[in-house]
Amino acid sequence: MSRRTILSLVPAAGAAAVLAGPTGAWAQDELEGTVRQANVKPLAIAIMITGTDPSGSNIGEQLTKVVINDLQSSGYFAPIDPRAFIETSLDVNSPPTWENWTAINAQFLVNGRAYINDQGQVQADVRLWDIYSQKEGSPGVGFAITPEQWRRVAHKHADAIYERLTGEKGYFDTRIAFVAESGKRGDRIKRLAMMDQDGANPQYLAVEGSGKIITPRFSAKGDEIAYMALSADSARIFLYNLERRRGEQVGQVKGMAFAPRYSPDGSKLAFSVSQGANSDIYVMNLPNGSLRRLTSDPAIDTSPSFSADGSRIAFTSDRGGSPQIYIMGADGSGARRITFGGGLYSTPVFSPKGDLIAFTKQSKGRFSIGVMNPDGSGERLLTSSYLEEGPTWAPNGRYIMFFREPPGGMPSLWMVEVNGRIERPVPYTGGASDPAWSPLLP
Repeated sequence: MSRRTILSLVPAAGAAAVLAGPTGAWAQDELEGTVRQANVKPLAIAIMITGTDPSGSNIGEQLTKVVINDLQSSGYFAPIDPRAFIETSLDVNSPPTWENWTAINAQFLVNGRAYINDQGQVQADVRLWDIYSQKEGSPGVGFAITPEQWRRVAHKHADAIYERLTGEKGYFDTRIAFVAESGKRGDRIKRLAMMDQDGANPQYLAVEGSGKIITPRFSAKGDEIAYMALSADSARIFLYNLERRRGEQVGQVKGMAFAPRYSPDGSKLAFSVSQGANSDIYVMNLPNGSLRRLTSDPAIDTSPSFSADGSRIAFTSDRGGSPQIYIMGADGSGARRITFGGGLYSTPVFSPKGDLIAFTKQSKGRFSIGVMNPDGSGERLLTSSYLEEGPTWAPNGRYIMFFREPPGGMPSLWMVEVNGRIERPVPYTGGASDPAWSPLLP
């Protein structure tokens, strides 16, 4: 077995304070189309943040580049080339000259000021302007953070803009845990790694457990990563605390333990335990270490994933003769098969919204990443290639990251939107597999 909706067009109920606008409709209906129709028209948006730090470094320009990259990568925004700007000097507290922006077909303008505040933090105060309606956002607080984390200021503003104009939460201020791979095929070194969702700030985490590291998973709070350490004669699960920068083995499980995943509230860890030719799913209560066996079928049951409300678990089983996806209650009751579309199914993962399950499908010599409804209906394949696996959801439930491996090549991370319209590689210079998306950072 391999190891490997519709976009809301109404204003968000609680838009971010920094971009809170006056009463009245924003031009959200410019996001034409639906996810299923996949014909959304990106918004033309101009972005300009100015400001330098005491050393003379242009932090405004650096922040602008990150915001542009974030919004453009989402597929819902078409940032305008700054070289086309007519008005190049703006006051964040004053309206722009509207005709200078309609002349270059901008629908929205983001302008702001970046500086080092009294606490020595990088701060950016940003406002959003509706060019067509000639409406301004009300003054709001900016985001500030320590200089070494300056990129997070840009990500937070991009999240606020995304939410204000789509009605959905952003996903830019997040991290990706993954397996960094190097070396020859068949004898690769696999290390636990982490980076920003846009590929910046990659780092390798020193972990406990000998052998190869696979299947990292973020906790519900994003402060811990569960992973599997695989050696020639053992498979053990460890929990890596990001604050303490150390890992601890999960209990004393008899057999090979693998494929861990947290419950939505972070209090439980579901995983598989293999003893001989059989593999069953267990759930551990993390506060007290108690263990409960959920399946007892003489087949391979693996890859458990909790539903968003924690009431159900999706998993892979070959109890019917081939790997398929099943659903059961979180207590192990009422297991039933939900995939009947032909081919082999694996790695089911519930969306954070609970409305979809992402999966890997193998059929006709190719692998695909797809989504389906929790009852197995509405199956849609989003991408397909020689080998791709390991879907993981963005915290807003609109994007899926996975890894793809060409014949004889190294694996790499890719991202696809839930409608399959946007598909792109995730920047990282080495081999990378088994991605896990964190929740939004605090």
